[in-house]
Amino acid sequence: MGGRRRNCRLWWPSNLFSQTPPNSSFLFGWFLPSSGTSSFDVVVAFASDELNLSSSLNSGLDLLEILQEANKNMPALLQDKCNISLLGYFEADFSGNRELIKCGNDRNNYMNSTSDQHLNTCMHNNGSWSCGCPRHDGIVEQSRLAALRNMWIKLVYSLSDPTDGRVLIIPKLDHLHLNHETIALLDLHVIFYEKPTFGGHHYSLGDNCISNTAESPCKKPKWFNDLHQRDAHLNLDTVIQAINSADAAQVLFDGHHHAESGVLLPIVQMFSTFAWKLSAVSVASLSTAIYIVLQSSCILYNWLSCTSIDLLFTKAFSNTLKNIHFRCCQLLYWPVFLQDQGIRYWSCVEFAEKATFLRHTLWSSIVVDILLGNILGIALWFVAEPARIWVSNFAHDFTNDWLRTGCVWLMGNPAGFKLNTELAGVLGMVSLNAIQIWSTLWAFMGFLLTRITKGLALCGIIFGLTSAAALITDMISLVTMHVLALHLFLSLLYSTQIQALAALWRLFRGRKQNPLRDRLDSYDYTIEQHVVGSLLFTPILLLLPTTSVFYIFFTIMHTTISFICIVVEAVISFIHSTPYAKVFLWLRRRERFPSGIWFEVPLCQHSENGAITGTTSSPQNLHPRSSSQSINLVSFLHSNYLNLGEVVQPHYRHLYSAFSRSSIGTSAYGLLTGRSTLYASGPSLPMKLPWIEISWREYWRLCHNSIFACRKHRY
Repeated sequence: MGGRRRNCRLWWPSNLFSQTPPNSSFLFGWFLPSSGTSSFDVVVAFASDELNLSSSLNSGLDLLEILQEANKNMPALLQDKCNISLLGYFEADFSGNRELIKCGNDRNNYMNSTSDQHLNTCMHNNGSWSCGCPRHDGIVEQSRLAALRNMWIKLVYSLSDPTDGRVLIIPKLDHLHLNHETIALLDLHVIFYEKPTFGGHHYSLGDNCISNTAESPCKKPKWFNDLHQRDAHLNLDTVIQAINSADAAQVLFDGHHHAESGVLLPIVQMFSTFAWKLSAVSVASLSTAIYIVLQSSCILYNWLSCTSIDLLFTKAFSNTLKNIHFRCCQLLYWPVFLQDQGIRYWSCVEFAEKATFLRHTLWSSIVVDILLGNILGIALWFVAEPARIWVSNFAHDFTNDWLRTGCVWLMGNPAGFKLNTELAGVLGMVSLNAIQIWSTLWAFMGFLLTRITKGLALCGIIFGLTSAAALITDMISLVTMHVLALHLFLSLLYSTQIQALAALWRLFRGRKQNPLRDRLDSYDYTIEQHVVGSLLFTPILLLLPTTSVFYIFFTIMHTTISFICIVVEAVISFIHSTPYAKVFLWLRRRERFPSGIWFEVPLCQHSENGAITGTTSSPQNLHPRSSSQSINLVSFLHSNYLNLGEVVQPHYRHLYSAFSRSSIGTSAYGLLTGRSTLYASGPSLPMKLPWIEISWREYWRLCHNSIFACRKHRY
């Protein structure tokens, strides 16, 4: 070996041989060498004893074909790195005093051989292995074909005292054949892991939290980037993916061995198939009927969209139509999200959990939204008349106590300020006339308010709370149209005065705006231009306070109304974006949301020295390691878990982007200069779903296949 010390990380399932005393078994899993280093990883997925494996092979099954078929169903990323194979042999070998027979690191003089002749003799001596590996005449040939060409490991064990009450059997290395070398002296790190299962737990390195962080525009030094680079020689990504696929590998392997014993009774199987087919046909027929109704409504809406009345209706109720369209798309897309992704996609527990979260997110959002809409709708339906009276009183108080009183107050001397009487009278009369006209129209339409309230309740019952809330925002925008019109009129007058004063001020300074280069250039004005500018500058400047107070008053009114609409739209976006399925599953089982791993090291021992507990050992007890010593390290793999905020935060990122500092600063500057108006931009939807346009037969077939695919076994 050239004196170079090897390091082996053995990833061992903690539930392997935990219930029954172990027998001599063959080990199956993945071998992951590290390029350019002397370390490697061995991930043990499962074990099969000689009796079961011999009976399966005697029945005509081919071990190599079984492993190749299992590899085809593994994730593609794992297949690129390594394939599942026969790793070696686990021997139940004890002495009478519960100590290991001399093997592995305790018989280095016997096993420290590196010749190619020894390996060939070990693997090809008429089925008997001279290195100490047992002979199995019935399965040795298939075992030799299914094993890796350059790796074979033999492990032994002894019954030891429980370590923290969890592990009774700790595997130890007898010897290892690697790249035509027979190795018995190496540092072995046994890592016990709980085998991931769907719906139970799995492991994750938490890279999604790192990759989504924003990059700084400034250039960082090389040493700073090296701190965040993971060791390239440690294939943790592949190891974790192999561990997450261990359960699927065992299920696929055992499925070939017990294909006949796993068949249900014929009558039970026929009844189960008939029940699934009946359910698939019923659900598909109901969904197809809904699909036909929605497609007919879409065709009718497109036909009416050519008229001018429909254009006004679309503009006035844009938020409601947007939410109803999104709800209809969600109802149409459920078979698409429910489609089977294939065995390869489900073989890794981490990928299966993510696919399940995606499938559950759609229907959970629909159910919660419609449930909240029914609560609001039913309550509003029975209190429609009191609600109409309250809305009428509020509209009357808002019009009289705020708008009319405010305009009359501004026409006088507001807060002791002396305004231009004539301009204040004109602006006040225009505002009062607009308010009166809109109040008259509101009085004529008041008898429809009860029907509108019941329509709002019906919208919540059918389409959910978000559609009803969107209808509320559209109704608020519609009934306050006169405030928006007065705000736009006064903002136009105010911004025109501001721009005129800025242009006249540049005239006095001898500057001229250059729009092509976006800068101020020097310019020689004539005397006549200066005289006209002086005559215009004085009255505009003196009339600006009068215009400003009216503009500020209606800007406050419109901003308050827009802020209420923005809050309602934020609630709509929050309801759409909340992953209710993830929240429920997190409350029920937090282990399904891992983020990072850590190791607990309860035991570390030398081959010649006694055991040293890592948590209580002191530096005085640590002896320097000689070249003939090796370290056996035992640790347990654990996971860190996401808290509830970390689970839901990625789903709210599109909400945060709508309220950036730049957008808030731009809106504030526009309001101060009168060049922009604060509008509610509409609710933010979590995903974009295009409208489905297929025949109803194809949609029925899609629904039927999606339901019937749920009865199949995941692996």
